[in-house]
Amino acid sequence: MSLRTTNRGEVSRGLASRGAASSVLYDAPGVRTKRRSRMISWVVAAVVLGVVGYSTFTLGSQGLFDAKRWDIFNDPLVWLDLLRALGTTLLAAAIAGTGAILLGMVLALLRLAASRWIRIPTTVVLEILRGLPVLLLMLFILLVFRVNPFVSVVVALVLYNGAIIGEALRSGLVALPRGQREAGLAIGLSGLQTRLLIEFPQAFRNMLPIIIAQLVVLLKDTSLGYIVGMLELLRRGRLISENFGAGTYAFSVFLVMVALYLAVNLTVSFIARTVAKRVNRAR
Repeated sequence: MSLRTTNRGEVSRGLASRGAASSVLYDAPGVRTKRRSRMISWVVAAVVLGVVGYSTFTLGSQGLFDAKRWDIFNDPLVWLDLLRALGTTLLAAAIAGTGAILLGMVLALLRLAASRWIRIPTTVVLEILRGLPVLLLMLFILLVFRVNPFVSVVVALVLYNGAIIGEALRSGLVALPRGQREAGLAIGLSGLQTRLLIEFPQAFRNMLPIIIAQLVVLLKDTSLGYIVGMLELLRRGRLISENFGAGTYAFSVFLVMVALYLAVNLTVSFIARTVAKRVNRAR
């Protein structure tokens, strides 16, 4: 009985200390604060609905929802062109995402190398890649190396996002307990084997939500290929609207492209949130 009483007392004291610590960090919202937050949420929702309704009414009054502006989508070739362009966008994102993860792993290893002759130049390269606008990288690769637009977009996305993912993986490796590396060295693994077999899987799992979020950004950045001439979804949509009459079909084609982009990005974002929840639950 005394042991159970002691355990219950320790648990209650632990919970009380947690509550005290949290109350020091911030004040728990009271009844008035909760009511005010609820009212603000309703007001914001009403304003958003009002803006959407007014915009829809204004666009409708200008005839942008007339059937004649949407009959272009009765042609199956239009959908075929849009889906083909969407496939090009997804292909570029898939290749660039895979390359960015591989490059990030290499950069993370070099960033933590024992030799400063490797570590310092890698740090400089990382900072340069992270500081450059990705569009500037695309234009530089396109104009200097004379490659086709698809290659310039993919390579630029690999370099830029690989630097960001590499820094995230490095942070994940540094955050691991030192005992992980010492255990690997104690069983006879080399330093590189310990990094690859013991530390990297844990760091990758811990940083997975950040990596997936960066891949979502990468997918959105493929739309910059429009500027360098890649036939991705945005450029193909503009060509379709111009060929069929830009003044008539520009709005409808633009709206369909927005819907396609939203569908893809929301799907990837949903996957990212699901993976993040599972990783947090596994911890």
